[in-house]
Amino acid sequence: MNIPQDLLYTSEHEWIKMEGDIATVGITDYAQSQLGDIVFVEIETKGENLPGGEVFGTVEAVKTVSDLFMPLSGEIIEVNPTLLAQPESVNKDPYGDGWMIKVRLSNPEEASALMKADQYSALVG
Repeated sequence: MNIPQDLLYTSEHEWIKMEGDIATVGITDYAQSQLGDIVFVEIETKGENLPGGEVFGTVEAVKTVSDLFMPLSGEIIEVNPTLLAQPESVNKDPYGDGWMIKVRLSNPEEASALMKADQYSALVG
């Protein structure tokens, strides 16, 4: 299982790449492997300010639909345009082409509550 050291993680299996007050968010390799073949990603919250923990979209796999949670508070400024035509990119490259959203953080200090790679690794075993 791939758990990049330079990212932060949530217990809901989202990863976060911090770049100043902008965070790129996706689901982890573990999450995509548990979901199976992803067939649809729905994110209709672009432009919205959401608190951390709020649902920002859903991901649909062959056998289930799963909510996507905001790891940090902020405004969704970009949704990955690739996901509409190629939702399987989440399975193929969850930390690259399969990213979900970019968020302009309203409180970057919230990131201190996220897990580092070793903590996330211990969580998923």
